[in-house]
Amino acid sequence: MAVDLVIFDCDGVLVDSEPISVRVGTAALRRLGWTIEEAEYAERFVGCSNEYWEQQVGETPPGWWEQVRTEYEAAVKAELCAVEGIVEALDRLTLPVCVASNGRHTTIRRSLELTGLAERFGGRVFSAEDVAQGKPAPDLFLHAAATLGAAPERCVVVEDSPFGVTAAVSAGMRCLAFAGGLTPASRLNGLGATLFHHPAALPDLIDALR
Repeated sequence: MAVDLVIFDCDGVLVDSEPISVRVGTAALRRLGWTIEEAEYAERFVGCSNEYWEQQVGETPPGWWEQVRTEYEAAVKAELCAVEGIVEALDRLTLPVCVASNGRHTTIRRSLELTGLAERFGGRVFSAEDVAQGKPAPDLFLHAAATLGAAPERCVVVEDSPFGVTAAVSAGMRCLAFAGGLTPASRLNGLGATLFHHPAALPDLIDALR
């Protein structure tokens, strides 16, 4: 089956933001009295939508959300970089590409701009804000494909979280799962994706699907 479109998740696939979000998020929940370690936080929340995270957090004292946002934005501005090897992988791809992330448009845009990746995707950026349900529902990937005129079965999704892999498979798309980030390979196995451990492998894996 030919490949007409490669759909990239953003956090953890294009930009190395997940260690930052896990560190800031864990510290914030501890201030609320949660007993939680970074590994547990990563397992529960990496790849989830903002709405899901907010539902799980529940009621908070005044100013808590503002403090979390301020801490995260400061850390991102100081530390954010592209995932090692992803620029070289993108340079080798000749197929149309887009981004489909559970993040908000403002967050995705800032991440791509800070890491120098924004121009590679132009206006082809999709957010969970665009659909009724974010990942793990298939809505976001189906919306991206429909907008860009690609049939689901001719799309390849590059993801790094169980939420994203589940969404891709549910959308009827082939999925390549990055197991070189925070999510252990054991949590990505058995979900219907092909695992890879370094972005350098991406172009060849995609070519093999064509």
